[in-house]
Amino acid sequence: MKINLTPLALAAALALTGSAAAAQTAPAPMDRPAGLDLAGIDAAVKPGDDFFRYANGHWLDTTDIPADRSSWGAGGELTELTNTRVNAIIQGAAKAKPGTEARKIGDYYSAYLDAAAIEARGMKPLGPRLARIAAVKDKKGLATEFGREMEADVDALNSTNFYTDHLFGLWVEQDLSDPKRYAPYLLQGGLGMPDREYYISTSPQMSKIRDAYRVHIAKVLTLAGHGQHAEAEAAAIFDLETKIAKAHAPRADSEDVLKANNPWAMADFARKAPGLDWAAYFAAAGLSARPQFIVWHPGAMKGEAALVASEPLAVWKSYLTYLQINHYSKVLPKAFADERFAFYGTTLSGTPQQQVRWKRAVNATNDALGMAVGKLYVAEYFPPESKAKVQTMVADLIAAFRVRIDKLDWMAPATKAEAKRKLATLKVGVGYPDHWVDYSTLKVVPGDALGNVQRAEAFELRRNLGKFGKPVDRGEWVMNPQLVNAVNLPVRNALNFPAAILQAPYFDPRNPISMNLGATGATIGHEISHSFDDQGAMFDADGRLRNWWTPTDLAHFQGSGKALAEQYSKYHPFPDLALNGEQILSENIADIAGLNAAYDAYRLANGGKEGPSQQGFTGDQQFFLAFSQSWREKRREAAQRQAIVTDGHAPDEYRADTARNMDAWYAAFDVKPGEKLYLAPAKRVKVW
Repeated sequence: MKINLTPLALAAALALTGSAAAAQTAPAPMDRPAGLDLAGIDAAVKPGDDFFRYANGHWLDTTDIPADRSSWGAGGELTELTNTRVNAIIQGAAKAKPGTEARKIGDYYSAYLDAAAIEARGMKPLGPRLARIAAVKDKKGLATEFGREMEADVDALNSTNFYTDHLFGLWVEQDLSDPKRYAPYLLQGGLGMPDREYYISTSPQMSKIRDAYRVHIAKVLTLAGHGQHAEAEAAAIFDLETKIAKAHAPRADSEDVLKANNPWAMADFARKAPGLDWAAYFAAAGLSARPQFIVWHPGAMKGEAALVASEPLAVWKSYLTYLQINHYSKVLPKAFADERFAFYGTTLSGTPQQQVRWKRAVNATNDALGMAVGKLYVAEYFPPESKAKVQTMVADLIAAFRVRIDKLDWMAPATKAEAKRKLATLKVGVGYPDHWVDYSTLKVVPGDALGNVQRAEAFELRRNLGKFGKPVDRGEWVMNPQLVNAVNLPVRNALNFPAAILQAPYFDPRNPISMNLGATGATIGHEISHSFDDQGAMFDADGRLRNWWTPTDLAHFQGSGKALAEQYSKYHPFPDLALNGEQILSENIADIAGLNAAYDAYRLANGGKEGPSQQGFTGDQQFFLAFSQSWREKRREAAQRQAIVTDGHAPDEYRADTARNMDAWYAAFDVKPGEKLYLAPAKRVKVW
């Protein structure tokens, strides 16, 4: 998956790997031939009937998803290559001098990789946490425990799609109303499954998942030695989580930034969300000095605090005990890790086989010391000349977008001026950040896998809390350079393009500009466009939440968004499950605007004309085919269903069909009325 983000931050890219032995295995990016994948095309399909299948049909028919993956495609192929490279880098770091940052990387990885040592230590490393929970005597002590456990949730990568298994999530970011300062954001949490819909939906599929989750809770508690009480405890925990889910804001509300800007003073919590001892909570979390918070989900804050008061202390203690074990199961004995994968990997995502341990160790090391690993990665795989080439492409796309703003016949001069100011102040990070995270205070102990995870979480808490009172750093990255992904951060008016995504099959210096702009250019245009989607357009050039539109312009913009939402809501990936056009609107606006900007940049690079033919396709055909092949992906049904419910993106095949809104696509492939993707000119959505 190439792009995965929400209005203020991102969700991590999918971790993918190589194809099954019995299936066609895509060559590594450095080995693949330049140009379009002609063998992957299904020429029997009309582009106007199913453009995604036309561009990728033979690949779809001849490629299997690897057994340890929930999906596979262009992004997975590149992630596999990147992780293999990172693994070699980390193994080399294990030989570095003790006390160095590189050695910390190696020691962290080695401890995670040492399954025998983890097995021998059993549950002992988690003993102090569990004993602390067992010692809670009253609701004040419970609030203190909730605050202590917030350290596992502090992460600049978390977002409005907050998926945390602790009661509330904390996000430290630029204030929505004051770009000069950082603010603490509090978000709903407390669920062991990805979203409230998993608890309240009446669909048969969700009912089966709920049954499996109850069994999972009981198995975890049984493994932890709860014996005959495990099933009763599991039932009580599940009932509590269901009540928490009912208090949660629905997905659409969670993604509406205008509903999220709720400043609460410290004194407001006891009045607006009674039931939790907030003073004890904030003291334990290290937040007592904060005079004001932004409460993203006020309804959930009130509902979850009320549950703290109404539900029995014993149930809350069982819940906290289970969440601790479940949270750290990857660094507990094999039976715990296997049980976690059985539910979260197989039941929720349909993945039949767990990743081999070295791949899990790479992921864990990236989570804990990602920027330190990234520093080593870019030194070897992202030379300055690569950064310069991509920066030139970014500049060309920004210029193309500026021209598009100038040509808008529906936008007033005052709104255009604000839009161009925002474009001019956009902070674009390419490859890697200007400065790196300092890990000198993070203690990594050889052989202590679980302790290392806990210390890494505590380090992130300290690092984030340390931002208060300091100038906002718009150049801080929220992605590791070795991540195959990209992001726009509207609250900072900033972009991150990690080094790992800036390589083939997305960007290949051997390819003509038509293909590079169709694939990577559309990605860059997508991220630029997020500054002007239905959420990003609510922020001004400084990242302040402010309406800079004239009423007429805003009405026109919102009308276009409504039409696009209606278009995507008509897609039914499954007979019983349609896409939610409002949920995925931001991403779809960015897809359309980004593709248009990339097309303009490609044409400008060819003197305003169509590029030369290559591989039997015209320049315009190359552009659109490269775009569609960049979204090449297969996904297991369970994973697809989960994404439709929880993700802010449309499935990749529908993202490829974004082209049906562009007049140039119709001309390139001679798409006629009566073909399935055909839209009458008046129905083609044009936003920017």
